[in-house]
Amino acid sequence: MIKLTINNKSYEVDASPDMPLLWAIRDMVGLTGTKFGCGMAQCGACTVHVDGTPVRSCSFPVAAAAGKKITTIEGLSEKVGEAVQKAWIELQVPQCGYCQSGQIMSATALLKSKPHPTDADIDAAMQGNLCRCGTYQRVRSAIHRASELIK
Repeated sequence: MIKLTINNKSYEVDASPDMPLLWAIRDMVGLTGTKFGCGMAQCGACTVHVDGTPVRSCSFPVAAAAGKKITTIEGLSEKVGEAVQKAWIELQVPQCGYCQSGQIMSATALLKSKPHPTDADIDAAMQGNLCRCGTYQRVRSAIHRASELIK
């Protein structure tokens, strides 16, 4: 059994240590906001925070998450996370929406480390988050808007 703390709740999962964290979150814990995209840590749809750092849960072993604080889109509730979600809605960022939980998790981590990012900061932080619908300009605008909301 591996003990995980996800969104401030404790879980014990009967998983192989090398199982991707994504499957423990989705299939064993039942939190389905984190999405499977590519399975190779290339698209960002599976992004969660582990001790505040964004990680690709599709390639992050569940054993490496034991004893750490895991936050998924369902648990994003602090001031920065709320500002990002509000900006996303206000600017109507999603089109199909599939990648958006990963986008929001990456954007939140960026704003926690750089509350007033430049376009270059945003591009660098978000470069690994792919959007099939091409909402990149709206994502950038929403990050700037969220930055205003957290002042």
